[in-house]
Amino acid sequence: MNSDIGLTGVIKGFFGGHGARVACVAHLILGLIQVRTVNLVQIAQAFGGAARSESHYKRLQRLFRTFELDFDRVARFVAALVAVQRFALTMDRTNWKIGRVDINLLVVGIAYKGTAFPLLWMTLPKRGNSNTAERMSIVSRCVRLFGKERIRCLLADREFVGAEWFSYLLEQQILMRIRIKNNTKVASARGRKVAARNLFRDLRPGQCKVLAGKRDLWGHALFIVGLKMEDGDFLIVATQAVPETALSDYAERWEIETLFGCLKSRGLNFEATRMTEYDRIEKLLAFLAIAFSWAHITGEWLHARKPIEVKKRGRPARSIFRYGLDHLRHCLLNKNDRSQMSPLAEATRHLARKLRRGLALTPVPA
Repeated sequence: MNSDIGLTGVIKGFFGGHGARVACVAHLILGLIQVRTVNLVQIAQAFGGAARSESHYKRLQRLFRTFELDFDRVARFVAALVAVQRFALTMDRTNWKIGRVDINLLVVGIAYKGTAFPLLWMTLPKRGNSNTAERMSIVSRCVRLFGKERIRCLLADREFVGAEWFSYLLEQQILMRIRIKNNTKVASARGRKVAARNLFRDLRPGQCKVLAGKRDLWGHALFIVGLKMEDGDFLIVATQAVPETALSDYAERWEIETLFGCLKSRGLNFEATRMTEYDRIEKLLAFLAIAFSWAHITGEWLHARKPIEVKKRGRPARSIFRYGLDHLRHCLLNKNDRSQMSPLAEATRHLARKLRRGLALTPVPA
């Protein structure tokens, strides 16, 4: 294999583990970035060195079959790179089919600068929505790892509602910013249950308001905030406190959709996998989380040195993530050019520095 420009050292320093396995993980991540796909055959082609690509492919297969990955450490790795004292969690599902097999993932990310960093996830052995127990499980893991004090709020769309689920968030004292359906029954000022949209029908497009006082929703006293959108539809959010900022907070929910785009067609082509075993899918997403996080912080670092070009309509020519991904990929594709090894090694050193600073800034429970 060619030099991994120090990535093995960074990963081993954070995760520990057997040297050969850690080196394989490092080259897997570099391969992911280089070929921009999770297809193991193509990643094996990027390993380089004297061994044949078939040998590298078998090593990758063994890695997914036998490697015991500490997902808690992956979450802490990602949180350290975000490096904020308190964060908004954004929850959503992503799903697709491989033949007749449904790949269905419940993901929680940290909303961050227009995207989300993947923090925790679980495969759902079914089609369709998650249930309350599954949501509670993934949020409880976050609380165990980071403490509820670090969770600024939880953002979720209309799929993630229900009396028991809301009870859990209230008991855990996690501030919710959750969208409800327009026809959800909410108490009016007189206490009569009506469709939520009827309480905001006086609004003009672009207007929003907070209903006076808390209203009964599935047996819970909650603030209800509504916005009439330009297309005439309503965005209605339930929360237990600080309703004045509920809509602006909720706007960050969309950042997880940006993440899914980066992991899929606009970045690392997650859907190209042929894996159908749930444990291997979860491992693959962990490696994608590391690759995505490295690319994003590299993009931030590059943007601070040379800002991304802004197009005529005021939109950036590319995202922070793509800026970093394209830089790392260019270096890897031209690694036989000695001039490209220095910026690649520098990006790895920046990753190591960012980890150290993030861990110092945001200590986690033991």
